[in-house]
Amino acid sequence: MSSLAPTSKIAGKTIVLGVTGSIAAYKSAEIVSQLLKAGHEVFVVMTRRATEFVTPLTLATLSRNPVLCDLSEENSTTWKPGHIELADRADLLMIAPASANTIARLAHGFADDALGAVALATRAALLIAPAMNGKMWDHPATQENVETLRRRGASLVGPAEGILACGYEGPGRLAEVTEILKSAENILSAGRSSESFPR
Repeated sequence: MSSLAPTSKIAGKTIVLGVTGSIAAYKSAEIVSQLLKAGHEVFVVMTRRATEFVTPLTLATLSRNPVLCDLSEENSTTWKPGHIELADRADLLMIAPASANTIARLAHGFADDALGAVALATRAALLIAPAMNGKMWDHPATQENVETLRRRGASLVGPAEGILACGYEGPGRLAEVTEILKSAENILSAGRSSESFPR
């Protein structure tokens, strides 16, 4: 069970969940469900690769909100572009799972997809839950990207160690959902934002 509860004093926040291309993307369904149980509003933004692991329909049904997968498919209800509306509304941008590619794109400020555009435009707190092959995680390029994001105010949870989908053993597993939710609770309880992210 999640540490977040419907009676939580931080209920009623707006959380944008970024889902990227990783086998762990299926766990995003549980994350959405638990956040809704806690009384939050959840909007999901998916990369194209993520849709190969879990369908937008699944996450739209669970979140009770449209899922944004492509900037060309935005259907905003206001004068603002959809990704800007989400960026402005978010109290927390949580990316779980976050692939090595997505971490690199965040570190370098790429905004040519929906998730990158939301991340670049928001001043909400940023929580990243990495999931990837252990060698990719340990690579100096990934570690430099992670440190860049940390310097900008991003929080990280995980990765955990264990048997990975690729067959290797080591760091790279998505952190447990309960741990991710607890990190989100701590950030929201503290009222943290990432005004300096991204630069």
